[in-house]
Amino acid sequence: MSGSRSPARCIKAMVEQHWALSIAAAAASAGLSIALILLIKPLLHLHLVAHPNARSAHTVATPQGAGIAVTLSVALVSAVLGAFWDGLFPPGTISLLAAALGLMILGGVDDANGLAVGWRLLGQVLAAVAIVLTLPPDVRVLPDAVPLLAERTAVIIGSVWLINAVNFLDGLDWMTVVEVVPITLAVAMLQSFGLVPPGIGLLAFALLGAMVGFAVFNKHPATIFLGDAGSLPIGLCLAYMLIYVAASDLTAALLLALYIVADATVTLTRRAAAGESILTAHRSHFYQRAVVAGLTVPQVTARVFILGMMLAFFAVTAALTPSLTIDLILLLGGASATALTLYRLGQGR
Repeated sequence: MSGSRSPARCIKAMVEQHWALSIAAAAASAGLSIALILLIKPLLHLHLVAHPNARSAHTVATPQGAGIAVTLSVALVSAVLGAFWDGLFPPGTISLLAAALGLMILGGVDDANGLAVGWRLLGQVLAAVAIVLTLPPDVRVLPDAVPLLAERTAVIIGSVWLINAVNFLDGLDWMTVVEVVPITLAVAMLQSFGLVPPGIGLLAFALLGAMVGFAVFNKHPATIFLGDAGSLPIGLCLAYMLIYVAASDLTAALLLALYIVADATVTLTRRAAAGESILTAHRSHFYQRAVVAGLTVPQVTARVFILGMMLAFFAVTAALTPSLTIDLILLLGGASATALTLYRLGQGR
């Protein structure tokens, strides 16, 4: 029949539509992020200013709280897409966006007045519980032999730790940008191969766009910072996406989170072993030590970005080649590259 379309043409049309929608989502999120930052920046100058101290990498008072614009951009773009395309996002995405907005408010209050560690941790746990409880039963990150309750508990703990790790590593201009960009690009690639749901890929594009918009203002020397209002919900969004990556390929998820988790975990372990408090602010993360030891901020973020892109390539490769041997090789390669990067950052020049 002349009006019929071949399966190949249908598939091609679907792919083209997906990429057009994804690029539109990223562009809309970037534009909205820029517009919102310009809109709220005068208010942030008045009410949310990060003043330099002994632990700061900046030397002049700088407004923080741009994460409000980033989070709102991701939430609004996702909400519009979800309203027009029913069933586009996984069932738990509404809970994710609500929890992200909650962490944005919590982080904003912390940026303005400072909150006790207990209150911040409680908010993060509640946010992680909210996204995990709404996961479909068939989304499993561990073998089926592991009881679902035990797995979900482990996922909640892992999500809370990732949220905190992202927050800990948000201490240099462009630092969070160079962490988020490789991860979101990798998630988008995995979606294009059908390894994660379409909505997860679009969420990655929305976060990617919002971070690119923020990067315009955060380029060294930054004129604005994310603040906890951004690092906390960004960490939650990354955790949510990585849960779906892990459901497809656990090795890929581990590789994507490797640098963020490694820097935070090794640093806090060393502080605890030395008898130092892990609850107080400090400048002993590897990326901070690198600046103290003579590297410039752009040199540090360039190294982290290169590592992030390498880990993203390893992650996509692992997901596309389901082989235990290849997974182990890629994990070893990723761990070695991460360890070498941390060592070199710690050494400075």
